Amino acid sequence: MKEERKKDYTLLRSILFLLPTWIILLIFFVGPILLTFYFAFTNLSLTGTEAQSLEFTGFQNFLTMFQDPNFRISMVNTIVFLLFSAVIGQQVLGFILALLMKEKNTSFRRIIGIIVIAGWVTPEIVVAFCWVAFLSDNGTLNMILGNMGMKPVTWLYSFPMISVIIANIWHGTAFSMLVYQAALDDVPKSVEEAAVIDGASRFQMLRKIVLPMMKGSIVTNMILVTLQTLGVFTLIFAMTGGGPGASTQTLPIFMYNQAFVNYQLGYGTAISLILLLIGIISSTIYIRYMKVEI
Repeated sequence: MKEERKKDYTLLRSILFLLPTWIILLIFFVGPILLTFYFAFTNLSLTGTEAQSLEFTGFQNFLTMFQDPNFRISMVNTIVFLLFSAVIGQQVLGFILALLMKEKNTSFRRIIGIIVIAGWVTPEIVVAFCWVAFLSDNGTLNMILGNMGMKPVTWLYSFPMISVIIANIWHGTAFSMLVYQAALDDVPKSVEEAAVIDGASRFQMLRKIVLPMMKGSIVTNMILVTLQTLGVFTLIFAMTGGGPGASTQTLPIFMYNQAFVNYQLGYGTAISLILLLIGIISSTIYIRYMKVEI
């Protein structure tokens, strides 16, 4: 009996000890999530007659969204930005950098690592201003082209999507590089040596041995980079403001305009659920891909 009471007392102490944490999670995490789902189906607004009476409108926000041509443009821009910036850009460049630094001496890896990681730890707003200064009409890149006898290019106006994609690749590649560095270091050298003895080329060893052994790291990194890229707002907003026109208006910027410029919070919240859905679908595809041989 004493042991049972002691166990019950220990359990009660544990619950009481964790209670403040649970309350904080409910208030600042679970609560906002539930409110987000609720507000997405309402006419929540900051101005007009709708601001005076909150009403449940069902799927009206989503019907309005799918009929809005700006939403379709934003969806296409988001997919393009995600595909070339995260899935291809950061993944490929990060893997190449990690592969080039494999088995290099510590000093070389440390210097290159610091240079690449410097871009990753820099705040998005600072990264945006750096790239605006580099790509603007009187920026560094046009000065270099002018010294080479070439005409200057209005990069942020003529090639806005390419500009923000390159800026985001530069900003986020270091994370993929670190993940792939750790994964490559975990590949047993004995396996690689056996493959070399069997006559496998470097490409064959990479494709048949290294990549399959890194599959878990690749998929995990793709999920994390995808979710991070879906939420990119400051970089694009500071560089182009979503323009010219709507050429770089991704879903986060479209959501911001609807919620905090047009004050349609319910509509903006519904857009956020679409972003969440894209993240869930992408993650599910990656996880299913993990079960398939490369």
